[in-house]
Amino acid sequence: MMFLSGKLKRALPARHASMVFPTTLIKAVKGTRDLLPPFTENWNAVEREARAVFRAYNYGEIRTPILEETQLFARGVGADTDIVNKEMYTFEDRDGSSLTLRPENTASVIRAYIEHRLDQRPGVQKLYYMGPMFRRERPQAGRYRQFYQIGAEAIGSESPAVDAEVIEMVLEILGRAGLTGFQLLINSVGDHNCRPQYVELLREALQPVAASLCGDCQRRAVTNPLRVLDCKVEADQPIIDKLPNILDHLCDTCRDHFDLVKGYLDDRGIAYTVRPRMVRGLDYYMRTTFEVVHGALGAQNSVLGGGRYDGLAESLGSKVHSPGIGFSIGEDRLVMSVAAGGSSALDLYIVALGEKAFRHAALLARDLRRGGASVEIDKGKLKRILELANKLGARFTLIVGDNEINAGRYALKEMATGRQEEVTRDEIAPKLGVARN
Repeated sequence: MMFLSGKLKRALPARHASMVFPTTLIKAVKGTRDLLPPFTENWNAVEREARAVFRAYNYGEIRTPILEETQLFARGVGADTDIVNKEMYTFEDRDGSSLTLRPENTASVIRAYIEHRLDQRPGVQKLYYMGPMFRRERPQAGRYRQFYQIGAEAIGSESPAVDAEVIEMVLEILGRAGLTGFQLLINSVGDHNCRPQYVELLREALQPVAASLCGDCQRRAVTNPLRVLDCKVEADQPIIDKLPNILDHLCDTCRDHFDLVKGYLDDRGIAYTVRPRMVRGLDYYMRTTFEVVHGALGAQNSVLGGGRYDGLAESLGSKVHSPGIGFSIGEDRLVMSVAAGGSSALDLYIVALGEKAFRHAALLARDLRRGGASVEIDKGKLKRILELANKLGARFTLIVGDNEINAGRYALKEMATGRQEEVTRDEIAPKLGVARN
């Protein structure tokens, strides 16, 4: 057993000072994970592509706190959703207030939009975010308790043209990230005019069959019938398929809106499948909803989801009507879906033959790094360093010795092919595909 030192005891709160810690290895909390190189390069590549697309569509980044007041999600996401009822990490702060680690970010973005009066700015407010979210779900492939999302919100317009542009943008992100073979699903879930009548019709249809559904759906049939359509239990699907179709009960305004969205997608040549049972898992959605699914993810195959939420701002206290639409990409699942490969994280490994060569190579490495190349440098036996460079996945190695310094020419070797050539100092950066500094 290991006891705390007096110094560490004093640094801890009193209730922890007498704790005794075993010497067993401390591991990451269940449902969380460490992202390590070179795998993190895949994440960086996806995020770089996403930022480039957001910039092209005139979206600016917003960063909200990881902690929010619990009521934000109870009111925004919905008190009867699984997220609020089962999955949130909620705790009492020292002042007695209830705080929650954000389980999603749309409610936080709208809270910031209201708090900072972004409705006073001209035009549609286009915001994007990247960061961790937290839900206590059962860990499985691509699904973690600390997970990451890339998302965006377009706030201030009810136009179906904005819906289509948002969908176009997210598909552009997926394409640039390298994802292929995905499918776009769309639906309309109505609005405050037509959805209440549909929900009552659904409640009536569920009464005689609710006892045959899973426990969660039996509860939802009473508290929030629309959530039944979002059920993932395979045995429930034949019953759900026979329930009333929401598209048959849209009001004229919602039907026209949905028809225009489909028309704008058709204009862009974007293929989609209308999925009437798709309602998404959050209460704030209305009218357009969409998902992208991918076969590589198995049964839980959703890469992203999104939709319109025209009443969310008002439900969070806004006195200004602020319609919006957005999406969130499950970054963990996207990175897992994208085909393996891509460029190596290490562009060049410089082999210095001796102390003089090492000092010369250090300045050479500095200049190449300033130009954007990733460079490692070492001195010692040539064979050992070349073996290490190969293990690290270096694209090229550069041999620097006294003879090379005197001649002003270095031996550059492409590791994948074994091809070697002599290059001058100025020729190295172009060979690596980076800028000269």
